[in-house]
Amino acid sequence: MSEVFLNGKFVGNVDEPRLFVERAKEERRRGALGHHVNLSYYEKTDTVEIESMRGRALRPLIVVKNGQPLLTERHVRQLEREEISWSDLIDQGIIEYIDANEEEHCFVAFYDHELTAEHTHLEVAPLAMLGLASGLVPYANYNQSTRLNAGSKNQKQSLGLYVSNYALRMDMDVNVLHEPQLPVVQTSLHAISDYQKHPAGQNVVVAIMSFKGYNMEDAIILNKGSIDRGLSRSSYFRPSVAEELRYPGGLVDGICIPDKDVKGYKSERDYRLLEDDGIISPEASIGEGDVIIGKTSPPRFLSNLDEYSLDSSTRRESSVSVKHGERGIIDFVLITENEEGNKLVQVRVRDERIPEIGDKFTSRHGQKGVVGLIVPEGDMPFSESGIVPDILFSPHGIPSRMTISHLIEMVAGKVGALHGRFIDGTAFDVEPEEKLRKELLAMGFRENGVETMYNGETGEQYQAKIFMGNMYYLKLKHMVANKLHSRARGPIQLLTRQPTEGRAKEGGLRLGEMEKDTFIAHGASLLLKERFDSDKTILPVCEGCGTIAIHDEYKNKSYCPLCGDNVEISFVEMSYAFKLILDELKALCVYPKLFLKSKY
Repeated sequence: MSEVFLNGKFVGNVDEPRLFVERAKEERRRGALGHHVNLSYYEKTDTVEIESMRGRALRPLIVVKNGQPLLTERHVRQLEREEISWSDLIDQGIIEYIDANEEEHCFVAFYDHELTAEHTHLEVAPLAMLGLASGLVPYANYNQSTRLNAGSKNQKQSLGLYVSNYALRMDMDVNVLHEPQLPVVQTSLHAISDYQKHPAGQNVVVAIMSFKGYNMEDAIILNKGSIDRGLSRSSYFRPSVAEELRYPGGLVDGICIPDKDVKGYKSERDYRLLEDDGIISPEASIGEGDVIIGKTSPPRFLSNLDEYSLDSSTRRESSVSVKHGERGIIDFVLITENEEGNKLVQVRVRDERIPEIGDKFTSRHGQKGVVGLIVPEGDMPFSESGIVPDILFSPHGIPSRMTISHLIEMVAGKVGALHGRFIDGTAFDVEPEEKLRKELLAMGFRENGVETMYNGETGEQYQAKIFMGNMYYLKLKHMVANKLHSRARGPIQLLTRQPTEGRAKEGGLRLGEMEKDTFIAHGASLLLKERFDSDKTILPVCEGCGTIAIHDEYKNKSYCPLCGDNVEISFVEMSYAFKLILDELKALCVYPKLFLKSKY
């Protein structure tokens, strides 16, 4: 007797488990059992596992009987004529969905010409085992699996035309590439996914070589001439919003140019770009601190009835201004109403982003890197035929990562660019490398993709042959302009008196435990002390009872709340966070006593 488990719960026993599983599968193919129910028999434990839970990954496979697929040419023709659909094939038991457990007991063929009597299933298409983003990677089956994962992740972060009506939308933090292109080396998924409507990269000439060490550690080197011609330029859009809120007592916010007697008035220079209605005009150039939407609000705390008067002196400034470290041009101003009928103003800021040192680029194979140097076009290496590469890629990124598809794409891109046609790089169904090599040879180039190159600075011929070709490169959304951050002194938190956190709040740069260890290793004790002084405070401590004493600045005298005046009080330098934990311990009725010892 074999035990049967349904979704991990014991439900009964069967005498002949294999026959039971086979019959259940037949019933499923006939439509008597749900399409999403999967069964498998495990010999070692002598159990039948039935799965029907939500959230399992299922994939479709063509059912094979006696070495012949149930999907015939007739079915394919009917599909093409739209006489039948995908769901009809499932209902007829020609295609079934298999989960990971049942797949363990299947023998799946890649192609129909590989089928034998032992096979149970046939792949619909080998590409179907990959997702959408992974399927867009050309020559993916020549890649290491981890790199394929990285390649698919990188494509999701690339800049392109994310939506065609971006000019009418108020999306948060979006980028649009100025001249996106279709890749020369494509896969069948590019056509299926309508990639020409939302491309996300550009075709560039890449040479694999070192250049003065500026492209070590995965960095890349860009040709300044290519940037000047518009390579990877993009626009960054960010909206700002203000609305006239309504408060109890009939008070409302007002979108206008604030008067000088408003509490928190900035300076006339900050409001210089506002028009009469308190809103900035389109195409105005703005910088850090400039006000985009002028706004005043009623006072926060209404203590007596006098403050209910709508006198401007009681109002406070609550304008929307440009955040720390940002700049741009006003792209679009929208004045409308929200659901409650209050006035709503949205202003979109546009900033042109030209590639600079530190911007992140990647190929579709997980070979990501930041720009290490931008070289004038005259100093770039050039080939015998006068081709100057747009990007110099380091050769050291290839051996350990084994991204052979990166190299094949360069050869394929070169053939496609010279022939003026798209190359099919669909995983498991690619244009063979040998064919590409022969085409390259026929066009007067070396079949292995290398070329003789010359030093752009001296004109000397390089002794080594340089591998050079065309490939699709993506610019990623991680740009230096969004991440650049520094601080000297600035805002601190109210509770701990330590610097605020994060670039948007003009926060401090954290010196962590590992950074601390480097200072200790150098013996830089004073520098170490200075770095850990962000919340330094000097407090009076009573030497009698060991608690924090009180210093009266007005009377210039110190006393202890427990021991009184006639006790020795010393001023001790400590971290404010330490003083805070002492207070918190007191709140827990724990008496933290400080024992002072002379430091001399």
